Amino acid sequence: MYRHKKVYPIKYTDADAYDNLKISSLLCYSEESSGLSADELGFGYEDIKDKHLGFVVVNWYIEFFSSVKLGDELEIHTWPLAPKFSVFLRNYEFFVNGEKVGVASARWCMIDTRSFAVMPAGAFFKEGAFDNYNTERSVDFKAWKIPRIEGNLIYSKRVAYSDYDHYFHVNNTKYADFLMDVFSVDEIAGKYAQKTQISYVKQCKYGERIDFYREDFEGYSVVDGRVDGELRVQLRVELV
Repeated sequence: MYRHKKVYPIKYTDADAYDNLKISSLLCYSEESSGLSADELGFGYEDIKDKHLGFVVVNWYIEFFSSVKLGDELEIHTWPLAPKFSVFLRNYEFFVNGEKVGVASARWCMIDTRSFAVMPAGAFFKEGAFDNYNTERSVDFKAWKIPRIEGNLIYSKRVAYSDYDHYFHVNNTKYADFLMDVFSVDEIAGKYAQKTQISYVKQCKYGERIDFYREDFEGYSVVDGRVDGELRVQLRVELV
């Protein structure tokens, strides 16, 4: 069955202070592979932009079995599943030297780029378009909702020019750094993100101040990003 495959050498700028692959770097590479896969299948950026359609990611779940390090060559496999209603599920597997080191699943939505309204698959795809799609899942993950927290305010971030993408909102990969910045350098020492879940609740715009709150539980932490008290983005992460 169909898989898009691409190898990404992990460069100095992709790694954190301890030479582990940053979540934000992984999302950048995974997003690139997603786009290349969509191009191959006929619904890439150039295929749909003139119809005022685009894709945004609303949830990530990532699980690693071992850390990916500076100098590794990360091979990403990705494939879409047939959509359900307006949700397009895409799966990923990650390999280093032929060994599977991680898996991921992401939920994407197709939007009208003028109004940001969520669009059904039928807005672009014809009947039967998904009949030959891969039905295999890299991971059977369904617990997409992250519980709200009270938390302690750790820091605030003002949305700036470099955070934007071509949809004029904060790019999904940027949030990973924002959210992980609630941890100190010392707290991350000797650890990597084994399980990571991100939920994008509502887009953030230029000039808005995002306040980041953190609460720690047994074995994991949850982070809320809020604008004037309104939830915009969440992280659930297990560091090992």
